[in-house]
Amino acid sequence: MHTRCIRAEYQLFKHLRDYHIHTPLCHHAVGEPIEYVKAAQTAKLTEIGFADHNPMPTLFDDWRMRIEDLPQYFETIGAIQQSGFSVRLGLECDFLLGYEWWIETLSKKTDWDYLIGSVHYIAPGWDVDNPKHIGRFTEGTVEEIWDLYWTHYSRCIESGLFDFVAHPDLVKKFGFRPDGDLRRYYEPAIETLMKHNVAFEINTAGLRKQAAEVYPAFEFTQLAAQAGIPLLINSDAHAPSEVAHGFESARNLALQAGYTKTVRFERRQRFEVDL
Repeated sequence: MHTRCIRAEYQLFKHLRDYHIHTPLCHHAVGEPIEYVKAAQTAKLTEIGFADHNPMPTLFDDWRMRIEDLPQYFETIGAIQQSGFSVRLGLECDFLLGYEWWIETLSKKTDWDYLIGSVHYIAPGWDVDNPKHIGRFTEGTVEEIWDLYWTHYSRCIESGLFDFVAHPDLVKKFGFRPDGDLRRYYEPAIETLMKHNVAFEINTAGLRKQAAEVYPAFEFTQLAAQAGIPLLINSDAHAPSEVAHGFESARNLALQAGYTKTVRFERRQRFEVDL
């Protein structure tokens, strides 16, 4: 690669971070954390952050950390923070009504850099992004599912428990969308983000799924930019090869939507940086 190309690549990502990265402790990711660090360095990122799926007081699925894994999580991330590359410690927390107390408990376990709020479950036992439930999406149920999802998403934001929220329209993962103007779902969520001063992410994992586009849809990002909602760009990596995946496209979408800044976190304090 010519020197000019190397410099251009560095300029592209020099302010970008990837704060939504998982480890094998969540039981559905591969690769050691130091491999993710090396992938971030190769991608010319400034910083990364790990955010495994939070443990719950009772075990009801097989794709998150267990409570007994937390000490190992802290030890592992603490060790790679000595690597010379900037590494942040976070947690992706499922918002489940009635378990707000548990997120508050987890928030006191260590000095987190950030907590991510996410919605996977829209009813007990129904994680909306799980392929085993894809049969629930039919022509007659898509709008009802979207209604449930977005109502829960706004409650997640309103909880005040999180520094930013993940993959806003995850409900489209399998490609199912209701008819009509989808701003009827986006606008209430954006109003809630603005009211509670919570950031959101462009999550490039959607590019790797049936949705075939980032989460959220471009129109959501446009409306969020107009409302001044803070933004991050993350990969939701579950393998080292997914770190910074689709970042050039996501950054261009953010710029096209009107963003000029992104944010970083340290000890749950938010700071703006150039996009």
